[in-house]
Amino acid sequence: MPDHAPRIHLITHEVANQPPPGGDRDLLIDDLPLREALAREAPPWVAEHLAPLGREIGSERVRDLGEQANRHPPELRLFDRHGRRLDEVVYHPAYHQLMDLAIEGGWHAVAWQQEGRGGHQAHVAALYLMTQAEPGFCCPVTMTHAAMPVLRHSPGVAARWVPGLLANHYDSRALPASQKQGLTFGMAMTEKQGGSDVRSNSTQAQPSATPQGEPAEGGWRLTGHKWFCSAPMSDAFLTLAQTGAGLGCFLVPRFTPDGERNTIEIQRLKDKCGNRANASAEIEYHGAWAEPIGAPDRGIATLLEMVQQTRLDAATAPVGMMRQALVEAWLHAQGRHVFGRVLAEQPLMRTVIADMALEVEAGVALSLRTARAFDGAARGDPSERALARLMPALAKYWHNKRGPGFIAEAMECLGGIGYVEEAPLARLYREAPVNSIWEGSGNVICLDVLRALARHPEVLEALWQELAPVRGQQSELDAALSDLERLLDASPPERELRARWLVQRLAQCLQGALLLRHAPNAVGETFCRTRLGSEASPAYGVLPMGAPIAEILARLPG
Repeated sequence: MPDHAPRIHLITHEVANQPPPGGDRDLLIDDLPLREALAREAPPWVAEHLAPLGREIGSERVRDLGEQANRHPPELRLFDRHGRRLDEVVYHPAYHQLMDLAIEGGWHAVAWQQEGRGGHQAHVAALYLMTQAEPGFCCPVTMTHAAMPVLRHSPGVAARWVPGLLANHYDSRALPASQKQGLTFGMAMTEKQGGSDVRSNSTQAQPSATPQGEPAEGGWRLTGHKWFCSAPMSDAFLTLAQTGAGLGCFLVPRFTPDGERNTIEIQRLKDKCGNRANASAEIEYHGAWAEPIGAPDRGIATLLEMVQQTRLDAATAPVGMMRQALVEAWLHAQGRHVFGRVLAEQPLMRTVIADMALEVEAGVALSLRTARAFDGAARGDPSERALARLMPALAKYWHNKRGPGFIAEAMECLGGIGYVEEAPLARLYREAPVNSIWEGSGNVICLDVLRALARHPEVLEALWQELAPVRGQQSELDAALSDLERLLDASPPERELRARWLVQRLAQCLQGALLLRHAPNAVGETFCRTRLGSEASPAYGVLPMGAPIAEILARLPG
């Protein structure tokens, strides 16, 4: 809640030259690039459905929930008072209210409820907005959303779990799934010895046996350690374990079919740099009951569609954080005087903010276009399916590489007050690296892009088709595309050595093409000159002479 009538006349000084209190805002109405992207990439119902969320996320109440969820991180509760094992995580009420906002709104399920009809655009746009309230609670929302493609590999498992996944009902109680209307999903993939190399996982899976020693129908027992388990209070976890045939995918419920707590033991909660509102745990399976999903030797293949879903979310979240940081910096600059003028009127500050605004516009455009590819793939469009294979990795890599520096720049716009915990920028800065690390760090993503381009010729063909409409329109983009063609024709060793440059350039060219086609000329042309041309700089605020700064800034909230 906003503070009522704070005193400004103090004994030693008067509090002056400060921006006004934030108040309630409508994050959808204020976000012109998002509304434009939705108008071209999604059916009309999506923006209509998002309207209440934009108002709610922009409210003082929800901003306060995000702050409270971070100031009071989750706590581990291993035992009850009598020493009986619980393995529970206790969250602050603010976290549960944020989860309720997301799940009751259906943002974890809308992609599947409206699959092929704009559902993925709705999910991605909602995640972009919800991230601006608090990124941590978006993790279980993402994993619950992304579990659907995995469950589809086993119709029997799906029949039991999908109704709860699709339910717009949040129930935080530790109860068997059969006693709850709505369910959430977590993941437990990585192990100490392998990290991203999940093929080296050592967790073992053995078929359960009846008291007579015969195999039990459907049930397996898992034994092993998992270095990271995201959202450990979920109702079920998707995990990998070695079977006699190879690495398999399993669903591990918190409670066994007979209603007992499954033997999933939490060793500790991770003390993370950021993402503090969300719990991440180190766990062990001690003969934990599980049921297989897909073929027993196809665990990685079974999970690939889920990985694509989570990567798109991990590509979108940093854009939401950058948007939040940009708005904080711009509103501060509009409310503060420096050297006799409003800070927002100072030429150098205007240049910095305008350059940052270009980055966010490009991120929004690429995220929503990628989401449209997912819905197009669901409708059976082969070109969109090919783009959906490639674009999440490009966007995830590049948006996350831009995020930390962007948020540091926003802090600098505020000065010292931006560096303290009362402002949200310190929290955003701690949060900034997580999506780059989660679901494949930078090198892993770049190698995945190389594999997709090498193994699936239709991916490169679809990419060139996407870029074709802007050929010949902008000199810097044309030159960048020619460089890309030469690099893609290089030998495999050379492509691998330059994989990061290749992925960066592919992402930037897609961003530039989208802005040239759909944004005002001031935005598209300036983006291409400053990201693809000889004037490109790693620092924000380096725009060419004559750049249309006023036109770019006019697209920001007043």
